[in-house]
Amino acid sequence: MERRSFVQGAGVAGILAAGVAPAITHAQQNIRWRLTSGFPKPLDTIYGAAEVFAKKVGEMTGGRFQISVHAAAEIVPMPGLVDAVQNGTVEMGHTAPYYYFGKDETFALGCAIPFGLNSRQMTAWAYEGNGLRLMREFYRNYNIMSFPGGNTGAQMGGWFRKEIKSAADFKGLKFRIGGFAGRVMERLGVVPQNIPGGEIYQALEKGTVDAAEWVGPYDDQKLGFNKVAPNYYYPGFWEGGPQLDFYINSKAWDSLSAEYKAIIESACAYAHVDMQAKYDARNPVALKQLVGGGTKLFRFPKDVMETAFREAHALYSEVSAKNPNFKKVYEDYARFRTDQNLWFRFAEAGFDDFMQAQKL
Repeated sequence: MERRSFVQGAGVAGILAAGVAPAITHAQQNIRWRLTSGFPKPLDTIYGAAEVFAKKVGEMTGGRFQISVHAAAEIVPMPGLVDAVQNGTVEMGHTAPYYYFGKDETFALGCAIPFGLNSRQMTAWAYEGNGLRLMREFYRNYNIMSFPGGNTGAQMGGWFRKEIKSAADFKGLKFRIGGFAGRVMERLGVVPQNIPGGEIYQALEKGTVDAAEWVGPYDDQKLGFNKVAPNYYYPGFWEGGPQLDFYINSKAWDSLSAEYKAIIESACAYAHVDMQAKYDARNPVALKQLVGGGTKLFRFPKDVMETAFREAHALYSEVSAKNPNFKKVYEDYARFRTDQNLWFRFAEAGFDDFMQAQKL
């Protein structure tokens, strides 16, 4: 008998009996998750990272894994995001970890602290240093698995109704400033106000606050801060490279197949890169438009930077003495920062300094 006739007539049973196994594809199960964002929907860059992530997961699974994205307060308000993920109310969250420093100051190290790492350094610490490992050890206390989920790059210092000419001008200033940075600014005499992004404009307009910071030109222009405060300061030394995170409920994560876990990891990495690419592309255009519309740009005076630097590191020493979680992560973070700045001061800074001085 010819071999072809044998194979055609043997059927599957015959092939299996002969020890020849055909390729069998195991279909992954259909899954639906909910993701709550810490941001309002109109902010298409920072809120949009969660949508980019969810879309990529759907594409890579042929639509079998669907993740619905919900703006802050649709399911839970922003302050309740960690609790919602921890308790399994939602499977996922996307947020800036430093918003939750009130639970434990260690959260801030997963995002940004004053005079910390820039965005590239933060990514390096997470993926090639001990950042992800140490933060995930900490997040296990909250039933959370984490992945980097975007970075804004260095932020602006915010919008001020009056000019800041020295560190003394911060005394008594009501300043909307997010996260752990408020603890440092308090030491300069600031009265920090922790106001959600969607409520900043009204507070600045009514004079409830004297100054406010958010992210940078693209988002700030969308929120209209230039209409109620003319003085725009830089740099946001408390946010040299703030990293967003995707938080996943540990039980939900553990329930996934190896394939789906790999897809989640890949989609998070894609969204991580995509967010900063959008900010880097859109901020220059927005800044030119703001300045063209009358915004006055100022660099923070040197004494502001130096005073804040001293106070920030005094605070880190104090927190480390009281919080072993913070101490463990911060010591590694600080060592990494030292080596990164040693490297960046040469090739990176040398190239940037020259290029930024040229008329292009």
